[in-house]
Amino acid sequence: MRYLFLIALCFPLLATAQNKPQKRTCRILYLNPPPNAPTKLFLFDGTASQEVELPEMNFSDVYQIAGGDTNVHLLPGAVLKPEEIPAGAPAGRLPAVITDFYIVVSGDPANKVVPVQFQIIDAGSEKFKRGQMMWYNLTGNAVGGQLGSQKLAIKGQSRAIIDSPAKGEEDFDVNLSYVIQGDPQFHPICQTKWVHDPRSRMVMFVYGGAQNTTPQIAGFKDFRSAPEKTE
Repeated sequence: MRYLFLIALCFPLLATAQNKPQKRTCRILYLNPPPNAPTKLFLFDGTASQEVELPEMNFSDVYQIAGGDTNVHLLPGAVLKPEEIPAGAPAGRLPAVITDFYIVVSGDPANKVVPVQFQIIDAGSEKFKRGQMMWYNLTGNAVGGQLGSQKLAIKGQSRAIIDSPAKGEEDFDVNLSYVIQGDPQFHPICQTKWVHDPRSRMVMFVYGGAQNTTPQIAGFKDFRSAPEKTE
């Protein structure tokens, strides 16, 4: 009976451990920042704050944050609890099912707390694998063309994932165009060669294109030497 009693005491502890939200990973990028944009801010995940970098030309280091269904905020300084968050601070909803994600920051001069806004992009490895390319079209124009062995066709304000455009670490041909609404012609964006890295996930952004100007394309490698710990 004594052993049964000890086992019964262990059951609540096991349940608590299994229900404890796991940590998750994220990387941060400041896409096309304006002059004098902040290069560091504090990320609050509902339980703790940590200082994070906002790099322009590559992804940040990998940050670990708390799991669970929560809101995340970018703040000018550290806070200890949600009640300390300044009103109007940039925020994003983070569902518990997202375990790996990107925070893509852009400028927002109207925000008086910090002059930024951000999007959360699900980057879970079950959806986005090494060698693949994730495209985010932030313009209102459809974009398409040939990327090595793969075709790209992505509407405005949408996302698409394509398989590896080449087999190994090698060059592949790129020929991309965009379509202006109401104009049946294809307008060229670029015709060139890129290098494929089968070890990395590649995140591509199409942005700009205001007043029918040619959109710009920026790509960023997400290479990780080993899986991140989530415990």
